[in-house]
Amino acid sequence: MTAHVLADTSVLVGRSMRHITRSMDTIITVTITPIAMMLMFVYVLGGAIQAGAGRYVDYLLPGILLITIASGIAYTAVRLFNDMTSGIFERFHSMPIARSSVLWAHVLTSLVSNGLSVAIVVLVALVMGFRSPAGLLAWLAVAGILALVTLALTWLAVLAALAAKTAEGATAFSYPLIFLPFISSAFVPTDTMPGPVRAFAENQPVTSIVNTIRALLAGEPVSGDIWVALAWCVGILAVAYVLSMVAYRRRIAS
Repeated sequence: MTAHVLADTSVLVGRSMRHITRSMDTIITVTITPIAMMLMFVYVLGGAIQAGAGRYVDYLLPGILLITIASGIAYTAVRLFNDMTSGIFERFHSMPIARSSVLWAHVLTSLVSNGLSVAIVVLVALVMGFRSPAGLLAWLAVAGILALVTLALTWLAVLAALAAKTAEGATAFSYPLIFLPFISSAFVPTDTMPGPVRAFAENQPVTSIVNTIRALLAGEPVSGDIWVALAWCVGILAVAYVLSMVAYRRRIAS
């Protein structure tokens, strides 16, 4: 990005963040469902689930964090869709600003708002008994992976918003993302699943991401899952970014 793009993007990020700070119910709504799931699984179902000798909340948290992010990006799609249908996009395009800054502002706002939601969920998990022996570098690695996941899913949200005809259509893509952790190692070990389900669970992106985060938080050596997780995140991010920019240029030209 040039200095011009960075300056334009920072101004638009400030605009989007003001909308969020004036409507904190967005952050609250995003965190309610993951926190409710965490409470239900730990205090209602946790006693019946065999997930190792440790605390179940420690096992559960990485998957809950991914659900939090998947819930949050739905609001990114709505905010972008509303901007496109309210006429503000046309106003921005009539100004001498970098075109790409309009999309990047929503993406960076999503990164910040989802970071706040994740922090709230982690604080609740601490109250519920979550503990981690991980050092600073491991926590930074977890933050980096979650940020990469957020960027990848946010560009998917941008693509959905650009293609949608209604606000409901813009958010519909997030539903499979929210439920994908349920068919992974997020809640139970995959070796407890029937053959075909296990095969799917072990070869979809959530399992490798969850396993990596879980190992980092437990202070354990990270297996080859980290490379699989990074490959999934970078691949999804690259494809979604390219398709979003193509769709954006077509929308501007039309």
